[in-house]
Amino acid sequence: MAGKNIERRERIKKGVRKKISGTTDRPRLSVFRSNTGLYVQVIDDLKGTTIASASTAELGLKKLNQETSKNVGKKIAEKAKASGVETIVFDRNGYLYHGNIKALAEGAREGGLKF
Repeated sequence: MAGKNIERRERIKKGVRKKISGTTDRPRLSVFRSNTGLYVQVIDDLKGTTIASASTAELGLKKLNQETSKNVGKKIAEKAKASGVETIVFDRNGYLYHGNIKALAEGAREGGLKF
């Protein structure tokens, strides 16, 4: 069963990545979710560099829930704004826009990122 879910997410991820790409003006906010953590990067695809990153492990948060996801969103917004990034393209990486992913996006918006 787990193999089918991973294959489905990979198929969705390929379709999403065909349509969106991060530029210097509007970098891509990429999300990876595991069972224990949430990892976020702001990526400039033209240069192939990571501008900023944040994770639950970096913040010392052990539980993955919507509150911790929102805190990670606020932290990535803070780091991105320090790097001069105001607007981004949100790459949910094949995950449904629901639960922790939605809380992360709301936290990033509260932090001042526009997408």
